[in-house]
Amino acid sequence: MIDGSKNVNIINSKFLMMKTRITLILATLLISVNVSFAQQDDECMNNLTIFTDFYKSKRYDEAYEPWMKVRNKCPKFNRAIYAYGEKILKHKIDNSTGSEKVAYIKDLEELWNKALEYFPSNYKLGEVLADDVILEYDYRKELGITDKQIYDLADKAYKQDLENFTNPKALYIYFSAIVDLYDAKQVPIQKVFDKYDDVSEKIESEIRNYAEKLNKLVEKEESGQTLTSKESQYKAQYESYLEAYDKISASVDGKLGILANCENLIPLYKKDFETFKKDAVWLKRAVSRMYTKECTDDPLYVDLVKAYDAVAPSADTKYFVATVLLKQDKEKEAENYMKQAFDLETDSYKKGKLAERIASSLKSKGQYGQARTYYRESLRLNPSNGRPYLAIAAMYAASANNCGDDAFNKRAVFWLAAKEAAKASRVDGNLKSAAEQSIANYEAKAPTRSEIFTKGNQGQTIHIGCWIGDSVVVPSL
Repeated sequence: MIDGSKNVNIINSKFLMMKTRITLILATLLISVNVSFAQQDDECMNNLTIFTDFYKSKRYDEAYEPWMKVRNKCPKFNRAIYAYGEKILKHKIDNSTGSEKVAYIKDLEELWNKALEYFPSNYKLGEVLADDVILEYDYRKELGITDKQIYDLADKAYKQDLENFTNPKALYIYFSAIVDLYDAKQVPIQKVFDKYDDVSEKIESEIRNYAEKLNKLVEKEESGQTLTSKESQYKAQYESYLEAYDKISASVDGKLGILANCENLIPLYKKDFETFKKDAVWLKRAVSRMYTKECTDDPLYVDLVKAYDAVAPSADTKYFVATVLLKQDKEKEAENYMKQAFDLETDSYKKGKLAERIASSLKSKGQYGQARTYYRESLRLNPSNGRPYLAIAAMYAASANNCGDDAFNKRAVFWLAAKEAAKASRVDGNLKSAAEQSIANYEAKAPTRSEIFTKGNQGQTIHIGCWIGDSVVVPSL
């Protein structure tokens, strides 16, 4: 059965705040009554009032009977039937067993379907199907649901309403199910890889969506302006979403596991290369996966990159050509291709991500000055991503012994590293813990208070040489 449930149990209260189908307060829901009170059925109105009162006081068992009366007699009467009914039925599910529990589960699915039918402006197919996927996964034993049935339901959401199929847990279940089908020898491994790409691309599109919204708020803060109360709430919500998608992305990678190692990828792509060597989508996915899984030493990687660049030259292909050249120690040529890649990309969000990738490649080759230039470009284009700050901090720390003219000044470089790490903590809430650990590590390696006292240079500015070319002020005691 599907594993990884610990890793995907991330739909916490913060994330639930952002669901489109948020339960509204009674006053708001009552506005959505379809006809004037004078024309409404008295019985339905009375039962609506009764069950909402019970609902508000969390007396769900008592709310059930009057709720069912309104639901059955006046299904279009008010959206509260569906917004509140979901919680009422979930309470029933949690507090029942056997066939009674199964009946409540199926009734909840029916409730969602009717909500979609009667209130289409408030409920979307992709959202409803995602909820169905999670419900059937969570109660798969009680319902006797197979991996194939769960996969087919998620696949329906993916194919019929991808735009609104955004729930992180449902996306994980979708991919997890096809891996389990492969393990049961019901699908070929290529289908697993194809679905991995589909789900990863969807997750990336959602990350982009919230990152771009968060960027605007971070830019406002970094310019010295104060966020409004509503903007602060949005910022927390965007960060919560990004955290959820980051975790689910890691879970998807973990589920793929050793299936995507070089031993499996290389023979698979060798077998299919002649068939797909002019298929840009296939080549892009093959090259990306070979690169991600560090299968770049095999000659097949070079063939894939050349074919990809020939069929669909782009910023992506130029970057991958550069990675080949770096492997061959042709650094000047590689730098030229990296510049081409960066110049070719016109989408600002993609350009920011590409700049980070280029910087990481240069960092791995010890070209710290050029790497920092690209990291700063990435930060300019995607200011809510704190990873470049941590990478710059790490490069400073790695260069401490080479960039000072005496022991004190060499260790002063760690103040600069801590300063960069602090920027990561400030702009990227999801990196706060990692950044704080880095800051503590760097500050522990910087000159101590007693060394500052002995040196007698508190408040003075130290100029750091070599590639860093920056300065730092000695802290006051």
